[in-house]
Amino acid sequence: MKKAIVTGGAGFIGSHITDELVERGYEVHVIDNLSGGKRERVNPKAVFHEVDIRKSEELTPIFEGAQYVFHLAALPRVQYSIENPEETNEVNISGTLNVLHAASKAGVKKVVYSASSSAYGDQDIMPLIETMPANPKSPYGLHKYVGELYCKLFSEVYNLPTVSLRYFNVYGPRLDPDGAYALVIGKFFKQRQEGNPITITGDGTQTRDFTHVRDVVNANMLAAESETIGKGEMVNIGAGKNLSINEVAEIIGGPVEHIAPRLEPHDTLADNSLAKKLLGWEPKVSFEEGIDELKKLFGV
Repeated sequence: MKKAIVTGGAGFIGSHITDELVERGYEVHVIDNLSGGKRERVNPKAVFHEVDIRKSEELTPIFEGAQYVFHLAALPRVQYSIENPEETNEVNISGTLNVLHAASKAGVKKVVYSASSSAYGDQDIMPLIETMPANPKSPYGLHKYVGELYCKLFSEVYNLPTVSLRYFNVYGPRLDPDGAYALVIGKFFKQRQEGNPITITGDGTQTRDFTHVRDVVNANMLAAESETIGKGEMVNIGAGKNLSINEVAEIIGGPVEHIAPRLEPHDTLADNSLAKKLLGWEPKVSFEEGIDELKKLFGV
């Protein structure tokens, strides 16, 4: 049985990747300190390790005999990183270095790193393409970009196959609707569920490229099992279509109120042609389909 490790496997995206690996017959080891993940999300057929990726001595033994590592563990919110730059740096950069080092020592076949479109920051040209210089606007965006550079370095210096997948606004079942740093779609659905108006930061004209979690899982599987990539490539995983936050609120439905704007890139839109070329990947779940699914789950 092939062994795979999912760091952050109790989280939103990580738990979906874990499920898919279990479905494909892998022996799956989930590493999560439950700071953002939930124990009940972890597939019962996976082996769960409550370990913090900042503790390298606890990571190393888990990696022995693993073929693939899916590295999702992070403190993944822009605003939280602005308010807590030191803590998020330790997890997102030092933690990533620990994961890469453990994977390298264990001789794993490939590390698939969950990167972020926040590395682009504000750009003058849309869509966003991988050849653009990174321009992060938050500690989080910088951390995720440094993680990509570390992956590339480990491929070049230590011969560890890696690939970085730059996600664009992932949504779907199990997304986090709670707390100050909840993802916008989860937050909107929670507000609707509780009978409150949807709160939009700023004027709502900012746009995002929303990508369904099942499409993201598929990209991870293709990236891991591809024989042709693993040299530290950075690949956009986005739907290639963007919507304004006002449009999202309209599709979900219900009353709306606008609140103060926050520091964030105004627009995101993925050029996903490299993912199609290198991975044979393309998005399959339409936004309308994804939202209908969430409406049923939230009962709104």
